[in-house]
Amino acid sequence: GPAWARCRVANLLQSRHPFNVIFIFLCLRTSPRLLCVATQQKNPGQNVDEDQSQSHNEQKAEASPAEKMLTEEKAKLEEQLKEVTDKYKRALADAENVRQRSQKLVEEAKLYGIQSFCKDLLEVADILEKATESVPKEEIKDENPHLKSLYEGLVMTEVQIQKVFKKHGLLRLNPVGAKFDPYEHEALFHAPMEGKEPGTIALVSKIGYKLHGRTLRPALVGVVKDA
Repeated sequence: GPAWARCRVANLLQSRHPFNVIFIFLCLRTSPRLLCVATQQKNPGQNVDEDQSQSHNEQKAEASPAEKMLTEEKAKLEEQLKEVTDKYKRALADAENVRQRSQKLVEEAKLYGIQSFCKDLLEVADILEKATESVPKEEIKDENPHLKSLYEGLVMTEVQIQKVFKKHGLLRLNPVGAKFDPYEHEALFHAPMEGKEPGTIALVSKIGYKLHGRTLRPALVGVVKDA
């Protein structure tokens, strides 16, 4: 039958004997279809490879939507990771800024927490200074032992209170001859004065004070101006 003939032709082609080739040639003259059949059966491995390649391409085509979805999901996750990382870094920066501000506030509280108390003590220092200045220097002698003792006591108290001020960062501002500074001085008047440079302080009406470099009370001064 035709099936037997096709199988026979395929076997003869595989053997490649000269007589077999002549026999096949004679057969093909009567039935050319045997050549196509024999060729297909002669290379079965090639057909299998072609089928596998086609199947692989089909699988690859079928996997493309899944790969596309995974790629998109990966991109979304990377973007979310970037956003979370950025938020985390900002949170760390904000926390550090809050910590620094809190630390600065604590340090300022330690330094300037006694500010109100110091202002009240300044009035006491002013009274002591006026008291010592009001005592006539010519009256301070051994003939007036009570006045002399009182004066010496006032001076000692004034010196001691200035030591306490200095210990806590409170310093006097007595800027006679210095340049006028609006952050440290308060001008009561401006007047021309011969022999004085304009813009300098010629008179201090009231001593000023600074607490740890910050002006607690400006000095009340008179400033020289151009004639």
